[in-house]
Amino acid sequence: MAEVKIDPSWKAVLEPEFQKPYWESLTSFVRSEYVATSVYPPAKQIFRAFDLCPIDKIKVVIIGQDPYHGTGQANGLSFAVNEKVSLPPSLKNIYKEIQSDLGITPLSSGDLTRWAQQGVLLLNSVLTVRAGVPTSHKGKGWEEFTDAVIKTLSQNRKHIVYLLWGKYAQTKGEIIDPEQNLILKSGHPSPYSANLFFGHHHFSRCNEYLVKNGLEPIDWR
Repeated sequence: MAEVKIDPSWKAVLEPEFQKPYWESLTSFVRSEYVATSVYPPAKQIFRAFDLCPIDKIKVVIIGQDPYHGTGQANGLSFAVNEKVSLPPSLKNIYKEIQSDLGITPLSSGDLTRWAQQGVLLLNSVLTVRAGVPTSHKGKGWEEFTDAVIKTLSQNRKHIVYLLWGKYAQTKGEIIDPEQNLILKSGHPSPYSANLFFGHHHFSRCNEYLVKNGLEPIDWR
């Protein structure tokens, strides 16, 4: 089986997953998709969220669903888009809430590398998608892998803030230990449910919790 190119700290804890039968069928499917059609993000960016955020550096986890399926959008970080790509509606609403909650104006760029480098794991449940076909790689094994990521994180680390926006993320987060971490829930920032997302002050509450536990707050700009 081909070696998995992922940050060493993650590789060490996730190695058992890479030996399971589902992983073999998942990687075989994903490889064939990249050969046969256009798939996002670019193959080298599939594990970018992990590469920017070693397991011991994580302070916050934001769970998304699957990558954007438009040209040049997806870059391996949930909710983020590449530099100079116009902001998707959900990210616009996240920026609006940051402005309202913290009184700061986020940068105009939708590339959230700046958050990831501070310890924000921007984790999609499904890590790849066929161009123009949303949720096309759903049910192929990625969900099992990302469940293992969340479980491993909950078992190995504490004092992490989990931002669970929408029912999908909340279901995904049921395995997190609420005693050892801060779990914040609201509606999804998509325009369809933004009224259930705005006004929960997740960004200020997140930073208050981090500071209380002796950690640097996140600069959400």
